[in-house]
Amino acid sequence: MIDKFKATFLEEAAELLSQLEDTLLELEASPSDAELINKAFRAMHTVKGSSAMFGFESVSHFTHEVENMLDRCRNGEIRVDRDFIGLTLKARDHIRRLLEFELPPPEVVDEGKPILESIFSRLGDVAATVLGAVESLVTAPPSPPPSPASSPAPVERARESGTWRIAFKPAADIFKDGTKVLNLLEELGDMGEATIYPHLAEVPSLLEIDPERCYCAWDIVLTTDKDRNAIRDVFIFVEDRAVVGVEPVATPSGPPGEAKRLGEIIVERGLVDRSTLGKVLGSRKKIGEALIESQLVSKSEIESALLEQDHLKKLQERKEASGASIRVPSEKLDSLVDLVGELVTLQARLSQTALGQEDGILGSISEQFERLISQLRDNTMSIRMLPIGSTFNKFRRVVRDLSIELGKEAELVTEGAETELDKTVIERLGDPLVHIIRNSLDHGIELPDQRAAIGKPRAGTIRLAARHSGAYVLIQVSDDGNGLDLEAIRRKGQDRGLIAAGQELSDTELFQLIFAPGFSTAKAITTVSGRGVGMDVVKREIDALGGSVQLDSKSGRGTLVTLKLPLTLAIIEGLLVQIGGEFYVIPLSSVDGCIEISRDELAKLGERRILSYRQELVPFAPLRGWFASEGEEPAISQIVIVQAMDTKVGFVVDQVVGDYQTVIKPLGRMFRDVEGLSGATILGDGTVALILDINRLALAVQKEGRERAATKGPDL
Repeated sequence: MIDKFKATFLEEAAELLSQLEDTLLELEASPSDAELINKAFRAMHTVKGSSAMFGFESVSHFTHEVENMLDRCRNGEIRVDRDFIGLTLKARDHIRRLLEFELPPPEVVDEGKPILESIFSRLGDVAATVLGAVESLVTAPPSPPPSPASSPAPVERARESGTWRIAFKPAADIFKDGTKVLNLLEELGDMGEATIYPHLAEVPSLLEIDPERCYCAWDIVLTTDKDRNAIRDVFIFVEDRAVVGVEPVATPSGPPGEAKRLGEIIVERGLVDRSTLGKVLGSRKKIGEALIESQLVSKSEIESALLEQDHLKKLQERKEASGASIRVPSEKLDSLVDLVGELVTLQARLSQTALGQEDGILGSISEQFERLISQLRDNTMSIRMLPIGSTFNKFRRVVRDLSIELGKEAELVTEGAETELDKTVIERLGDPLVHIIRNSLDHGIELPDQRAAIGKPRAGTIRLAARHSGAYVLIQVSDDGNGLDLEAIRRKGQDRGLIAAGQELSDTELFQLIFAPGFSTAKAITTVSGRGVGMDVVKREIDALGGSVQLDSKSGRGTLVTLKLPLTLAIIEGLLVQIGGEFYVIPLSSVDGCIEISRDELAKLGERRILSYRQELVPFAPLRGWFASEGEEPAISQIVIVQAMDTKVGFVVDQVVGDYQTVIKPLGRMFRDVEGLSGATILGDGTVALILDINRLALAVQKEGRERAATKGPDL
């Protein structure tokens, strides 16, 4: 039992030390923020007390001295500067090492020695240096307070969430100019948590309805961190053809835990005044029923107010329970996802069986089961989703320490830290991002004097950003350094035989050479880079995650690396297609459209393999030839147009079967390196369908097109 609690302590201590690192890095940017200093002190105090409880005496004694230093900092006796932060970070690192190695407490024979001397003898020179520096700060005289002129500006705090009541009544003819009202409601939903109630009283019968007229009005209750102007901007293009009201919702006036009263909401909405409400409350009926019977308020207005009451109640319950959480081992989550995957496969089998039986009852059960499985899948996947900000914060320390080592000045700016990604993807994303950031600092950001000489700020900027793009997440690492030297890359490619004599490559193709194993243009080998190891690791890891990596650079302006990663590696929505007698799955998030093409039309296009699609020329490739499929080619084929590698590409298939919930299964060692495949799935009848790697196939199609153009010349 003790070992179980000890393991829990070690896990919580690791979290506290991680939070401490983030706090110290924030404190370096805002040294006068007393809240951050207190937060760092509390973390150190908790680690000290818990470590002593579980027998980590060395950790407890070491942490006690660091806590004293932070206490003096809280009292204003020690000034927070770069050296102070660096020392505290080193102390934090050493505490982590102590917890990892679980050093025993001092022996009884050491009781005659001072505690610090005893710890020095056990922890070695590194610990002695760190602890000695900490002790010197603890015993040093108080530092003079910084002058007000030198104090940095306070850090702007994130806006707190508020709740807004929105009344939206569009004009009856709003559809005539192409306005999509539901898109406006979806945009509001994307801004926060929204509860939407449609007023349908004016909707006529189906025989009398005019599909070009809008009969609805909507009440929306929105909880968001946006302000009133941001909410009104959603309706900026329809303000002259709609009545829009945006008002803040007052917090409940009752005691904590009590829901806001319905009468309060009705009065705030201006449906009745307080005196009228008081008369209604005198009856023994429920307030809603009494108001409807008195014809003071319509039934839909009461239903809308009840939805607002429920919205506020849920927010209050969530706020009260915000501190409640449960710690679950990641292995249990992985097991849950595997079980849900098996259920998805079983549901596909049930749907196929119900379709063949033509039994109405069985079909109804199958549809309900499919709906429940879909909800279970989405909920289970959301549990595994984590904000990527936890990974981003780790790189602030990397940038800080590496810039000091290289004698450079650099700042890490992050965007989209709230973007969520599957925990498995996040865990495997650390090493690639470290390599990219180290290269940006070593090869990209110039020395401060060099930057000043060419008119740049002395401190360089590395920007780490994340955002959603369909079923993918785009992670971009950019710097404002000197950019890549294309000529140096070309020369190195020729020296290594990657570029044939006389071969002309585009800038994009030259940038891709950087991902070749052992490729480096560094003139000298350093402790950071220069051995040709790094970017090939990045590409290999991203490829293994089913993603892609692109690189762009402008001379003198910097470099941009874009990683495109799937949201999850477990279950995706796919488009099931058939080629010959085999089934394949194309990730639905990549599909732009499908078009039919006859055998004769396909023959007329010949080897040119370019078709017109929505006023664009799109290259395509028949997958029958790619996978050497047997059987006769159908009279009518389908071309699936996909968006891959920032371009559109078409793939010719025999038949599009339809949407399919795809449980991704890894390929075995024998098929792991087959180009164009990223995994497999099991269909409802037990057969195996292969999942296509759209990015690899798109690159292959583009390469074939360039080779064909080079050998035959352009088509006239």
